[in-house]
Amino acid sequence: MIRKMINLVKSNRGFTLIEMVIVLLVISVLLIVSLPNISQQSSEINAKGCLAFQQMVQGQVESYRMANNAVPASVETLQTQGYLRQNEITCPDGRELVINTDGHVTIKETP
Repeated sequence: MIRKMINLVKSNRGFTLIEMVIVLLVISVLLIVSLPNISQQSSEINAKGCLAFQQMVQGQVESYRMANNAVPASVETLQTQGYLRQNEITCPDGRELVINTDGHVTIKETP
């Protein structure tokens, strides 16, 4: 039984150089095809992230309004009162959020 296992191990060979080159070629082609698509989608991902952040801040404005019976003056007010974390006052793409007088959160467009 042990001799059969030893013979089986000895008869198995590793990959040949040609097989390794073919595998690397296939992986390279997949990377070449997929990377441009990922980089083109980054602006759309940032825009959707900013919309999600806007909705989250809107929820925090409502929480502030219920606790204080007033609308916060700015996003910085939410931050200082503990409704937002320290580095959570701008969108992932750098655009700022503005809270108007009725408590609606909008994205400030850059000129």
